[in-house]
Amino acid sequence: MNRDTLKQIMIDQKDIYLNNPLITRQYFLEANVNYCFVGIRRTGKSYMMYQQIKQLEADGIPLSQIIYVNFEDERLLEMTAEDLNLILEIGLEISETDIKPYLFLDEIQNINGWEKFVRRIADMKYRINITGSNSKMLSSEIASTLGGRFVIMNIYPYSFSEYLIANNMTKNYLDVISTKDRADVQNQYNKYVTYGAFPELVEIRNKRAFLNSIYQTVYLGDIITRNKITNDFAIRLILKKIAESVTKPLSYNRLTNILKSSGMSIGKQTVINYVSYMTDSYLLFTLQNYAAKLVEKETSPKYYFMDTGLLGLMLLDCKSAQLENLVAIELIRRYGTENVYFFENNVEIDFYIPLDNLAIQVSMQVLDNIDTRERETRAFVKLNNFISNAKCILITNSEEAVIDCDGINIEVIPIWKWLLDN
Repeated sequence: MNRDTLKQIMIDQKDIYLNNPLITRQYFLEANVNYCFVGIRRTGKSYMMYQQIKQLEADGIPLSQIIYVNFEDERLLEMTAEDLNLILEIGLEISETDIKPYLFLDEIQNINGWEKFVRRIADMKYRINITGSNSKMLSSEIASTLGGRFVIMNIYPYSFSEYLIANNMTKNYLDVISTKDRADVQNQYNKYVTYGAFPELVEIRNKRAFLNSIYQTVYLGDIITRNKITNDFAIRLILKKIAESVTKPLSYNRLTNILKSSGMSIGKQTVINYVSYMTDSYLLFTLQNYAAKLVEKETSPKYYFMDTGLLGLMLLDCKSAQLENLVAIELIRRYGTENVYFFENNVEIDFYIPLDNLAIQVSMQVLDNIDTRERETRAFVKLNNFISNAKCILITNSEEAVIDCDGINIEVIPIWKWLLDN
């Protein structure tokens, strides 16, 4: 890599973070920690870096001490791991001081072999933050290479409160509010769940086209091209079947049989590999059955999309599926994927969080439908035979009440209120 070319790219890229208006994301970041920001493309990982840079500037750190490189820049396509040290050399030259610069390396997974450079810089006590869009960055091999020098932080699309702020709605909507305020927040929620919460989407009118461009980038770039897949029809079919099965466990065996019934000769291991590529790209995430044995936990999870707008691209009538998918996203935002489960053992509970002994059912409406109300509330009663004294919440589209079912107290809460009550 030519040194002068790299230096010019680094200077050009300063305009990106200097001129970007920011909406502060609701993540707690410590001052002296190296972070690895990961997540699906366009979810705001770069903005977390811009946010940190702005904070450093506010703390009196001169911009000459801040090094930012975005490896998505097409001028860096030929860059290799051997060239990475040039970034540090140029940064020290630009800073013109003996004080170590702050490094922000965006989408660094594009450089093969980046891990050793990052570890060396961290060992030299530089403050360094990195982002990546592929969860292979979190594999055991790379985690071992980084050696605990970084805090891994998952970045998600906007929470509902962030979404409201981005739309200039800053009231406390959990207080007593007017009928108009309630209608406004419900209207914003409807857009939020329908089109999803990628930060850039707020300012875009043709939201579906923007969502499709994100999907194509992830689908073609992070899944098909990166993994050298030639059978893209199988990938499309698997994604379609997963979308249709959101809210229900789906095993590898069933997916394999679905493909075979469509005339495709494809083995179970290939299906497993394809699904792992989808989760590696952060397009999907999985939740396991808390009540299942270990093998079933791994092989028959529930699948959810990382954004409800992306799920909407796959299905026509998906309001109920998007509602449950949104609850899943919010739960992993609050608790982490490893702490959120569903419960299925002669009783079906949509979500169970052992840390809080919290059980959650999700339904569009229950109060005016006797059959639905009976099914959803009786599930909590049955759960009590396996797990006693669980806190029971029934999340709906807009209904609110408190129900007693055989001594089990159940809070019925509208989704928008539950999203804000964090």
